[in-house]
Amino acid sequence: MPQFKFEAIDQKGNEINDIIEAATEDEALATIRHMRYQVTKISIYKERKAKSGKAGATGKTRTFGGVRSKQLAIFTRQLSILQDAGLPILRSLNILMTQAKPGPLKNALIDVTTEIESGSSLSEAMSKAPKAFNRLFVNMIKAGEAGGALETILQRLAEFLERSEALKSRVKSALTYPICVVGFAVGILAFIMYFIVPKFETIFTEFGLKLPMMTLLLIAISKFVVNFFYLIPLIPFSIWLMVKLTTGFDYGRFGWHLFMLKLPVFGTLIEKTTVARTTRTLGTLVTSGVPILEALHITKETSNNAVFELMYQRILEAIRDGDTIANPMKMYSKPPFHFGALAYFTFFIPGVGALVYATRLNARILDDMVVNMVDVGEETGELDTMLYKIADTYDQEVEAATNALMSIIEPLLVMFLGGMVGFIVIALFLPLISLITNLSGSPGS
Repeated sequence: MPQFKFEAIDQKGNEINDIIEAATEDEALATIRHMRYQVTKISIYKERKAKSGKAGATGKTRTFGGVRSKQLAIFTRQLSILQDAGLPILRSLNILMTQAKPGPLKNALIDVTTEIESGSSLSEAMSKAPKAFNRLFVNMIKAGEAGGALETILQRLAEFLERSEALKSRVKSALTYPICVVGFAVGILAFIMYFIVPKFETIFTEFGLKLPMMTLLLIAISKFVVNFFYLIPLIPFSIWLMVKLTTGFDYGRFGWHLFMLKLPVFGTLIEKTTVARTTRTLGTLVTSGVPILEALHITKETSNNAVFELMYQRILEAIRDGDTIANPMKMYSKPPFHFGALAYFTFFIPGVGALVYATRLNARILDDMVVNMVDVGEETGELDTMLYKIADTYDQEVEAATNALMSIIEPLLVMFLGGMVGFIVIALFLPLISLITNLSGSPGS
C-alpha cells in the first residue's frame, strides 16, 4: 500500500510531520482529517536512496554551526535576480553553489541540488537543510511554488532578510563602542591596581604615613585584585554560565526573556526590535499567501523570544476558536508575573531589583498603536500592509532609541572613567602631599 508523507497542524497549533498508509491520496486526507489535523501539505512518500555517486554530492567540507544571516540574505538576493532573469532553478543553484566559498552554505546547496535532481521540489529540498534554511524561509518558498510566483516571493524574502540584517547591524554597531570602552577601562584599571598601587603602598609603609580612608579603600581594592585576579574573568564567565544553564529550561528561558524586556532603557530597545522583526515576518508570510494559522505558528517559532512565543501561541488558539487577531493581541500582550524574572531582577539589580520589576509589571509588550493598526488591517483586508507599516515604524523607533541610548551612554562613560581616575589620583596623592609637607618642614623644626 502506498505511503503518504504529510504536514499538518493539530488543535493546539503544533506542527505534525508524519507518514500514513492509504490506498489513495483522498483516503489519506480523510484519515488525517478524522484525526482532527489541519493538512497543510501531502505527497507520496519516497524513501531516500543513497546518492553518493551522483554529480554534486562531492565537494562538501567539514563545518560547524549554521549559515550566517548576512550570507543568507546575499544568497537570497542573488537567487532572486537569477530567477527574475528566467534561469531554471537548478541552474541558478548550481551557479551560486560554484561561486560559494567552502562552508555551511555551500554544503547546504550541494544537498539541495542533489535533492532536486532526485525529483524533490525546492521547498522540500531546502527543508532538509535546516542549518541554512529555517521554517520561515522554507514556507515562503513553498507558498511561492504553490502560487507560481517564486520570483516574487524570493524578492520579498530577500528584502525581508536585508531589512532584518540592517536592523541587527544598527543595534550591534551602537553597542560596540560602549562595550569596547568599558573593556579597555577595565583593563587599564586592573593594570593600575595590580602593578601601580602596590608600589605606592610600599612607599607609604616605609615612611609610616597615616593613610586617609580613600587611600585605605584603594589599597584594599588593589589587594583584592592582586590576590584574586583570576576572579576578574571568572565572575562574568560564571554569570554567563548560570544564565546559559537556567535558560536551557523553558521556565528559565521565559524568565530571562521577560527580565530582558522589563529592563529600563535596554528592555525598550529589545522590545521594539522584536516587535519590528515579528510583525515584518508575519506580514511577509501573509503577503506570500501562507495561511494565517501557519503564518502565526512560523512567526512564533522565529521570534527567538519566549514571551512573544507565548503571546503568538495564545493569539493562534483564539483565532482557531473564531476570534480576530487584534482582540487576543491586546489581551495577551501583557506578560504574566513570573518568579524567574523576579529572581533575575533580584540577582542583577541587588536591593531595588524587585521594586523595578514591580513598577514595570503591568507594561505591555505591544502598545495600542500596534493593536489598532492590526484591527484596521483586518477590517480593510490590508493586514499585510498594516504589518509592514508597523515594522517600518518600529524600525525607525529602534534607530531613534539607539541614537538616544548612545547619547546617554557616552557622557555616562566619560563621567564613570573620570570618576575612577579622579578617585585613584586623589587617593594616591593625599598621602604624598602629607609626605612632602613633612619632609619640607623637618629641617626647620
